[in-house]
Amino acid sequence: MLNREIRLRVIVIGRVQGVGFRYFTQRSTDRLRVTGFVRNLPDGSVEAQVQGSEEEVERFLESVRVGPHGSRVDEVRTSAISVQPGEDGFEIRG
Repeated sequence: MLNREIRLRVIVIGRVQGVGFRYFTQRSTDRLRVTGFVRNLPDGSVEAQVQGSEEEVERFLESVRVGPHGSRVDEVRTSAISVQPGEDGFEIRG
């Protein structure tokens, strides 16, 4: 089976702001071959866009579902979006 490249928009709902969630997310990508970004949203949730092989993106989702110590993940919503060719690295935004 081919492990094609995908990109997901991920919305994480719960106690995910003010607990180091964005930094945890970025550290989680250090051991994975994924690119994208993470940012806080005004409604208190966190949005990430992550791109890589299906397997690597699933590993990313596994870590996000757990979150860092002090967080509480109530829900993780995902939707497929277009792959961004040439993207390099994973960054924290606003």
